[in-house]
Amino acid sequence: MSSTVYEIPMSDIGDGDTWLADCSMRPDLVREVWALEGLAPIASGTLWLAAEVHLTTGMHAHTRIHPDMRGPFLVDPGVDLSWFLVPLSTATELADTRAPLVRPSGWRLPCPPTGRQACGRLWLTRPDGSGQLTDPSLLAAALRPGGHRLPSGEQA
Repeated sequence: MSSTVYEIPMSDIGDGDTWLADCSMRPDLVREVWALEGLAPIASGTLWLAAEVHLTTGMHAHTRIHPDMRGPFLVDPGVDLSWFLVPLSTATELADTRAPLVRPSGWRLPCPPTGRQACGRLWLTRPDGSGQLTDPSLLAAALRPGGHRLPSGEQA
């Protein structure tokens, strides 16, 4: 029995895709799933954790964080959820913040590639390959009612 190997053309792989795939123990399988237009389950805990919030809560917080300070932000309107990729220390830093559920190390986040949507999920702020994550103090402030806001005159 022969197996077919699906590959994303190298021209379609950006720094963000490389970084995200490399967060997996099997980057080759991640790329195969993406080539099939699927979601690749990438375990948290290597470089980041996932802070999960309802979609509208996440969207509201996302607009309150300056674009230069945003880490990767994944949304899935079909299940009304969103995820901020945050540093590994975030679980304790967000313990007193009501909204986010910080998923533990080893939890698998089904991810599309960074440049397109898959199965209804898409990155509103894409991983760019730099490793930049959302600062938990900014996220906590943005999630609070009347919390962190962009300086007046700045656009999100």
